[in-house]
Amino acid sequence: MKIIRLYEKETNERDLDNIVSKLRDGAVIIYPTDTVYAMGCDALNVRAVERICEFKGINPQKSNLSIIGADLSSLSKYVKISDSYFKILRKNLPGPFTFILPTAGGLPKLYKNRKSVGIRIPANSIPVKIAERLGNPLLTTSLRSNNSEIEYYSNPELIAEIYENIADIIVDGGIGGDEASAIIDCTSDYPEIIREGSTEPSL
Repeated sequence: MKIIRLYEKETNERDLDNIVSKLRDGAVIIYPTDTVYAMGCDALNVRAVERICEFKGINPQKSNLSIIGADLSSLSKYVKISDSYFKILRKNLPGPFTFILPTAGGLPKLYKNRKSVGIRIPANSIPVKIAERLGNPLLTTSLRSNNSEIEYYSNPELIAEIYENIADIIVDGGIGGDEASAIIDCTSDYPEIIREGSTEPSL
């Protein structure tokens, strides 16, 4: 496992290229977002997605999955966005929100039975830059759980102690937050907040 320190305002291009190269090879990484630290991989690398799902004990065809993209244009390959929801997304993203939308083409067969997927564009440039450089979305799942001591899920050094045998790279972006993103279901005619977060979305 390797720890790579990245800064939002002055991202080291060589380190960014190193992370992206490892992701293309199927690496699992841990990285900061605008909410809590998350675990992720190239969302289109089936082997890497299976690694994360196996570790989390989830069935990728049945459990809720989310992806991070660089912008709405890049994510539109994977989800269907109506005009009305596009306006809502434009108002709230980048931001600490996960929007659940109907799936479109573009996702691997691993997701074939899924009718919806969550999308995120965090207000933290690190995962956005990674996804942009990768050219694919990141599968993302937060490290935070209700029974966890926050220090072990917000401090990269302590995160490394827990996940040293699981993650290939930990991206140290400083101390993270302690509250996950709000989740808004956009699969019907009207949006529904199914999990509140630190910030209320503008709907």
